[in-house]
Amino acid sequence: MTEPIVALREYLRNVGMELDSDFLRESIAVLTRLLMELEVSEQLGAERYQRSDERQGYRNGYRERSWETRVGEIPLQIPKLRTGNYCSSFLEPRRRAERALLAVIQTAYVDGVSTRKVDDLVRALGLTSIDKSKVSRICKELDEAVTTFRHRSLEAEYPYLWLDALYLKVRQNHRIVSMAVVIAIGVRETGEPEILAVDIGASEEEAFWTTFLRDLVSRGLKGVNLVISDAHQGLKRAVASVLAGAAWQRCRVHFMRNVLAHVPKGDKLIVAAGIRTIFAQPNQEAAQQQMAEVVAAMEPRWPKAAMVLTNGEEEVLTYMTFPMEHWTRIYSTNPLERLNREVKRRTDVVSIFPDADSVLRLVGSMLIEVHDEWQAGRRYFSLDSMRRLRVPDEDPLAGPTPLRLAPIR
Repeated sequence: MTEPIVALREYLRNVGMELDSDFLRESIAVLTRLLMELEVSEQLGAERYQRSDERQGYRNGYRERSWETRVGEIPLQIPKLRTGNYCSSFLEPRRRAERALLAVIQTAYVDGVSTRKVDDLVRALGLTSIDKSKVSRICKELDEAVTTFRHRSLEAEYPYLWLDALYLKVRQNHRIVSMAVVIAIGVRETGEPEILAVDIGASEEEAFWTTFLRDLVSRGLKGVNLVISDAHQGLKRAVASVLAGAAWQRCRVHFMRNVLAHVPKGDKLIVAAGIRTIFAQPNQEAAQQQMAEVVAAMEPRWPKAAMVLTNGEEEVLTYMTFPMEHWTRIYSTNPLERLNREVKRRTDVVSIFPDADSVLRLVGSMLIEVHDEWQAGRRYFSLDSMRRLRVPDEDPLAGPTPLRLAPIR
């Protein structure tokens, strides 16, 4: 016991009365080192180099560790044992504080705070700076939760499925490339929305969409009556091959933009007004008749726009074969577009992601938050309107009731 006391006395004598800014930090470093040596001696039953019949083991060097405190970062040399483990009593509270700090940093990352700005956040908490690489390592702890979320089993039936992609910049092989982040949301048979999947790929090719949809099916996706998406050819073919039997609705908003792209700027308002009369009809038959009239009126002045409108008739009016109460949500990808805008708000802070894994980490964590909020009673469609998608068979011995479209009256 004499050696530690002598060391402390010598240190205090050297410091004297000149208490500079490092005094508290150095004092705590000395005291923690002395405390750890005393605790190890008590655990082993003998001090360093002491011969004793009560000795329970031997020291085996040190391991380095930094300790964040209110007076700054203190480097520690924690004693190691040949057998067993030693954990200092004063480091247990530090673990709780560390978990709290990591939660703050992870929350800041998910909320869209860049890794450089996290450094300022840590300083505001009264701690020393944390470099970018350390923040990235901390945030990788989110991967486990994101992986569990992305690969969870799907138990319910999902009559409606929305698919869309957004593009983010990612570093790949020392180049900055644009990669597609695809998200799928569905509505359960009881009317509640749910985020089903997220993935990232080089582009929206048919092979990528096919793999994405097959993964959804392998996780339990079933009962899909209608898929709502943009008119991407690779996606259309993937839906037809993987989700055979499901109808497809072309996003009405994107379709309108495609038609107006062939109309001069000064004529866009009048053409858009004419097209809206098609969608204002009470049923699909009336809408088809109105479309024929609008196309006939457009052909003399805007033949290319009229051709696009004609070719898209079947795809853009599919939603009218479903309950009218659902039309405003299923005729476009707007429900998913709103989610994409929120994702972009977070990802725009990062600007360029270091790799694809970091994209899934941030986007996946953000989607978990939204998904949890949606579970708190959010509903897209009423139970009564959802029942109109299920028509019971008259024969009670016919087996399980198939999920199919109900007639619109």
